[in-house]
Amino acid sequence: MATPVELPKSGNTVEECVISRWVTQTGDIVAIGDLIAEVETDKAMFEITAPVGGTVLATFFEEGALVPVFTTVCVIGKPGEAIEMFRPPTASRHQGSGIRDSGLGIRAQGSTACASAPLSPRARRFAAERAFEPNAVVGSGPGGRVLEQDVREAYESARRPSSTRDIIAHRVRESPASTAQYTLHASAGAEGLLALRAQVENNARSGPVADITINALVTFCTIRALLETPDLNAELIDGAIVRHESVHIGFACDTPRGLLVPVVRDAHTLAIGALALRMHTLASQAADGSVSPDRLAGATFTISNLGDLAIELCTPVINVPQVAILGVGAIHLKPVRTNGRVEHIDAITLSLTCDHQAIDSASGARFLRTLKDKIEHVEYEVILRG
Repeated sequence: MATPVELPKSGNTVEECVISRWVTQTGDIVAIGDLIAEVETDKAMFEITAPVGGTVLATFFEEGALVPVFTTVCVIGKPGEAIEMFRPPTASRHQGSGIRDSGLGIRAQGSTACASAPLSPRARRFAAERAFEPNAVVGSGPGGRVLEQDVREAYESARRPSSTRDIIAHRVRESPASTAQYTLHASAGAEGLLALRAQVENNARSGPVADITINALVTFCTIRALLETPDLNAELIDGAIVRHESVHIGFACDTPRGLLVPVVRDAHTLAIGALALRMHTLASQAADGSVSPDRLAGATFTISNLGDLAIELCTPVINVPQVAILGVGAIHLKPVRTNGRVEHIDAITLSLTCDHQAIDSASGARFLRTLKDKIEHVEYEVILRG
């Protein structure tokens, strides 16, 4: 009997994925473990492999289609075997009505068979309020009647981006539209950071000491600052501020597939060495595409460090529903007045963007002052508290 191949659930937070590329086509012969398709979520890519050997009898979705997990995407068996019992309802519905799921939503392709389908009053009102044309929507009600839920699903599907870059763009547009963002800038003396980093490098040459970067040190200080100013370790959900006792720190990573934000959960429980190692591991996985989607969700606060790109000042965009994000710039020489004289010191720029709906400017300023103090006394924070 033919064997259906389902879209696996790649993480606890993943409910649907995009078929990004079919490696095998209908009629191809595959062996157990052969690569069938490449699939991506909004944050990671993974592969579907053949659970059995045989011939690919059918593929039910086109490249770019957004498919729920545990849905049958193709069938493997012997030529001539029946496959219709494995066809997903969405696939059969789309093929039968002349409607194609392009990954950007449901749209008509030369067929207006659904244009005459009766709409319920609530469905008609939902479409009218959003200026949405429901002609291509297949009704699930009695006699093919189009219900509000049918129109809602089609509307959301049409608005849903399909590629990683599209999803990033969608979220970046959504963030300022749903928040009242402002950014505060400050700088902290970086002599302690540089001295501690040099000490770690020297110790690494003489023993098995974990590599600790400037980014890891700043992240460690940020976690400690969040513990003392918990208003920023929060999310704004449905108009309510939800403060978190645990710090799940997200840190932005530039990868070949775009910006990803791995998350170190319970980061407040980790010493600096463990934190640095966890960040390095997650960053490497994000870069090569092997990071689990579960590791890219659940942050309570995010850091975006552009120092390695020589950026001194930035205005980071909040990753909603979080209420704040920290941008970190490059270490640079800054003139300061000391005892009536101007001296130059190594300084690092800190840019904090907050949602004024949840965090007023005084609270944001207090956080930056606390963080500045911890960075300038990083040796104390790391050695005595870490």
